[in-house]
Amino acid sequence: MKLNATIAGVGMTRFGKYLDRGLKSIGAEAVVAALKDAGIEKSDLQAAWVGNAAAGVVTGQECIRGEVVLRGMGIGKIPVVNVENACASSSTAFNQACAMVSAGYYDCVLALGVEKLYHEDKRKTFGAFSGAVDVEAFAEIMAGLKKSAEASGAGTASKGAGEKRSMFMDIYAMAARGHMKAYGTTVEQFAGVSAKNSLHGSLNSRAQYREALSVEEVLSSPMIAEPLTRPMCSPIGDGAAAVVIVSERKAKQLGIQKSVRVLSSVLRSGWDKEVGESGVAMLAVNEAYEEAGIGPQDLSVIELHDASAPAEIMAYEDLGLCGKGEGGSLISDGSTRLGGRLPVNTSGGLLRKGHPVGATGIAQIVELTEQLQGRSGERQVEGARLGLAHNGGGTIGTDAAALCITILGN
Repeated sequence: MKLNATIAGVGMTRFGKYLDRGLKSIGAEAVVAALKDAGIEKSDLQAAWVGNAAAGVVTGQECIRGEVVLRGMGIGKIPVVNVENACASSSTAFNQACAMVSAGYYDCVLALGVEKLYHEDKRKTFGAFSGAVDVEAFAEIMAGLKKSAEASGAGTASKGAGEKRSMFMDIYAMAARGHMKAYGTTVEQFAGVSAKNSLHGSLNSRAQYREALSVEEVLSSPMIAEPLTRPMCSPIGDGAAAVVIVSERKAKQLGIQKSVRVLSSVLRSGWDKEVGESGVAMLAVNEAYEEAGIGPQDLSVIELHDASAPAEIMAYEDLGLCGKGEGGSLISDGSTRLGGRLPVNTSGGLLRKGHPVGATGIAQIVELTEQLQGRSGERQVEGARLGLAHNGGGTIGTDAAALCITILGN
């Protein structure tokens, strides 16, 4: 469908560790910032979509997460839709909010992503990630990860998955080893992703980690699951991000000066694909390009789902930025760093900005909106006019369970 959705305001917290704060406090901070940015009052909101993935496991809050967060700051009466879709929870909330505004049901709505992953009992945190696969096939999945690690001589990766770390790092590690074997991608290129994103994150006051790292420092860090060292893995975190979405009519009424329009928002799920068949990311991005009337060559800036360093390189290929197996070269030649031909993850990405999973998708929208409005300070991409967000969630079989692509234009 042709979208009629404009971003009126954005807001987010700094991502980090907030053991002394709950979902209500973190969520309210982001919502207040978005409302102020939009120049509207709470009473102007007609509906809300709230993305959260792990509160049921980590905090025990089930069923009415969005209502609890919003009521805590005095927002009631309006419809509130709770959205849980793994790491794609808030990008899904954004997608659905845009669709409802475009369909003419509402003129002014809120999309919020909020998450708390830090807990004194780390098993609760890792348990949340373990639920983002087919749990009926859990034993089979774990056995497959162990077998892959042992076959490649990855001693660290052969034990501790899901207990000492998120099992998704082992899934990414297995994919990385496969990419290296098939295409000659190097561990230095993976480390280059982390180094690049650490530079970008050092310029972002809302990033969880602000230290700039060299490739050598990334490679010398503790091994998590071969070939992934710690900086090649996204951290757990707490945080929230919010966006106010309005119709074209409401945007004119508000007198928005630096308008950012939603040109495309595509949500797809994976399937049992044939060997060699393209996956859900390529399906979704091609649909998004067609809907927006652009191609990858037209993009100015990208925020993508770098839950691990290898995931960023593989996403380059899925998004059509290069050919299959050529993603590593975009790191080697500096194409995707600030100052390059197509900067990627100017926020620091999931690797450095952080990855409170239910907030990640809308945090990408916040970064792109500010880039397109020319207010990203030291990490501003000169002349940015088209931005793409790529956000995946969960794994079933050999592909993401859910994936959302959003294209924004100024």
